[in-house]
Amino acid sequence: MKTLRRLIYREVIAAVAFVAVGFLALFFFFDFVDELPNVGKGPVQYRLTQALLYVTLMLPNHLYELMPIAVLIGTIYVMARLAQSSEYTILRTSGLGPWRALRALLLLGVAFTVVTFATGDYLAPAADRTARLLKARSEGQITVGQTGAWLKERQRFHSYSVNVGALSPEGNMSNVRIFEADSRGFLVSTTQARTAVFQEGGWLLSSVDRTEFPPSGAESARVERLKLPQMVWPTEISQEMVSVALLRPDRMSTLALFEYIRHLEANNQTSQRYAIEFWRKLFYPLSCMVMVVLALPFAYLHFRQGGITTYVFGGVLVGISFFLLNNVFGYIGNLRNWWPWLTAAAPGLIYSLMSLGAFGWLVLRR
Repeated sequence: MKTLRRLIYREVIAAVAFVAVGFLALFFFFDFVDELPNVGKGPVQYRLTQALLYVTLMLPNHLYELMPIAVLIGTIYVMARLAQSSEYTILRTSGLGPWRALRALLLLGVAFTVVTFATGDYLAPAADRTARLLKARSEGQITVGQTGAWLKERQRFHSYSVNVGALSPEGNMSNVRIFEADSRGFLVSTTQARTAVFQEGGWLLSSVDRTEFPPSGAESARVERLKLPQMVWPTEISQEMVSVALLRPDRMSTLALFEYIRHLEANNQTSQRYAIEFWRKLFYPLSCMVMVVLALPFAYLHFRQGGITTYVFGGVLVGISFFLLNNVFGYIGNLRNWWPWLTAAAPGLIYSLMSLGAFGWLVLRR
């Protein structure tokens, strides 16, 4: 059995690697074409070598997204080719029954799952962060549209709504606005700072315009406006939290998502979008196991001539449909406020039932 498993593993791993490299080369070309109009622009000239490095750093994230599709296509190709050449028939007569084949492929699926999880949780976030900082050095800052990032924090009796316009590659913030409200929700003060830096225990604001409003019901008090060269604002909002708010949640690690969700819930903010992405980070790598099970019935299709390209094309369509369904469920779950874990797990459960149904019909009953 070890020889049989070694044969299947070697063929499947080589095919999956070939498919993954082909997809990555295609995405590399598309991303590079998209980056060409930005070459030569920016406060610091964006060079061609920087564009190539930026596109290269985006490859781990593409690998994470494409890994289940590559596993499905590569495994389908190997199973169909073994069936066409009657090699799989020989393997079956050598003792490779359906359950042994399923167990062998599931073990291989576990290995692909570990690789996918490590890529999405460690390699892709680090590479994406480096790519964003590289591009920010030419553009001058990291920002989210025109409104920037919004955060919220509660401190004893007061709550603060914070808006950060942009984050520089060095970790400095710009166009910072802080809105302070009391326990009843009345506005207490507004603070605007041109720049801010992180320091222990708070933020150091520079070029500050501060407006303090009188307590509610105090008719004789006046609004006070202050201009300060610097001001320290005590807060527990860290640089990582600001970076999280400025970056896409699907490019974050599982631990960063979990910590940010706790921060949002502690400040009575909606965390639905980030919770769905957190559970998707946990369930998405498991889809590699679903894909190898879905590919196993192709080894039991009896044919002699041609047809492999048709099955591979079918695998491409199934992989694309899984990717689309995964995204659609994420958007619908966020809009309809579904349970985050169910929203993230539903595509995998649907395709698991499909794979087990195909295995039972084509393998066990025939």
